[in-house]
Amino acid sequence: MEVILSECLGFCYGVKRAIKIAEEHADGKSCTLGPIIHNPQMVERLKSKGVGTVEDLTAMEEGTIIIRSHGVGPQVYEEAKARGLKVVDATCPHVKKAQLSAKDLAKDGRKVVIIGEKNHPEVKSIFEWSGKRAIIVETEEDAKNFAPCPKLGIVSQTTVSGENFVKTVAHLLGKSHDIRILRTICTATDQRQKAALELAAKVDVMLVIGGRISANTTRLAQICEKKCRTYHIETAQELSPEWLENAKKVGITAGASTPDWIIGEVYKKCQRI
Repeated sequence: MEVILSECLGFCYGVKRAIKIAEEHADGKSCTLGPIIHNPQMVERLKSKGVGTVEDLTAMEEGTIIIRSHGVGPQVYEEAKARGLKVVDATCPHVKKAQLSAKDLAKDGRKVVIIGEKNHPEVKSIFEWSGKRAIIVETEEDAKNFAPCPKLGIVSQTTVSGENFVKTVAHLLGKSHDIRILRTICTATDQRQKAALELAAKVDVMLVIGGRISANTTRLAQICEKKCRTYHIETAQELSPEWLENAKKVGITAGASTPDWIIGEVYKKCQRI
C-alpha cells in the first residue's frame, strides 16, 4: 500500500504565527480568549506550557489576554483595556483583512454580505467589524432569498471553498446595480483545497486530519468525498485498519490548524498497516 502526503497540508502562516505568539507569552498568567486554533491537542499542549483558555473576559482579573487566530470584534479590545488587561493580538492577518474589508464596505454605505458559517467565531468577528449590520449568507438558498439593495459589498470567511464562493456570488450579482466583491479567502485555503482534490482523484482512500470543529478541515473532507472514500479524523488513534483494506493508494491531507506531529503519527500508522 502506498501512502501519499498532499503537497499542501498542516499549519498555515496564520496558525504558525498565532502559536508562536502564544508560546512567547507562556508565563502562567496568559490566556487565549477561546481556543487559539481549532485543534484540541494543540490547545492542551499550550496549556501544559502555561497558556490557559477562557471563554469570557470576566474570567480574567489580571494578566494577558491573547486574541485567538479567528479574531474578535472591536468591543472586545475596548473591554479588555477597561479591565486593565494586556492585549496580545494573534488574529490571522487574512482574517484581519476580512474584518477591515467589512468595516470599509459598511462605511461606504453598502449592505455587507459575509459568505460563511453563521456560528463560526471568525464570521462572528467579521460581523462585529461591519458594525453588526452585515448579513451572513451560508448557503446558495440564502443568496437566492437575499433582498435587493442599492449598494452591495461582499466578503467571505477565509476558509470558504472557492467553488462555493463563486456559486454564491453568482446568485447575488442580480441583487444590486452597485456591487463591490472582495474575495477574502486566504491563499493557504485555496492551495490546500486544490492539492487535496488532485490527490483524492488519484487514491482509493483519503484521510483528512484535523479538529472536529475546524471549518477548513471539514471543507477539505467535503471536497475529498467527491472523489473517493474519505475519513475525517483528529488523531492516529481514530484510524481503523479496516478502512484501508484492499486500498492500493492512501492519501493524507490535514487542515491548517493540524500540528505536524499528529500528521506524522497518522502517516506512520498507515505505513505499519
